[in-house]
Amino acid sequence: MTEFLNGLTLADGIGSFGALIVVAAYFATQMRMMNSDDLAFPVVNLVGSVLIVYSLLQNFNLASMLIESFWIAISLIGIIQHFRLRRAR
Repeated sequence: MTEFLNGLTLADGIGSFGALIVVAAYFATQMRMMNSDDLAFPVVNLVGSVLIVYSLLQNFNLASMLIESFWIAISLIGIIQHFRLRRAR
């Protein structure tokens, strides 16, 4: 275990933190602590995904990069949607 931990890089730590952020946002919506219609949900997901992408730029994995790219795009759509609906009211 010590050898594994010593082999981790800053990019690994940043990506892992991003994964925790994304999972925490999903958990919070399931526990009704966060509403997926709130601006916070896509913003938190965007931040987490950007951190994961940073780690993927250091240690590339195509499948992970694809899912994170979609996650970022969907989060941006959610943010835009929030402001469009807010302006329409």
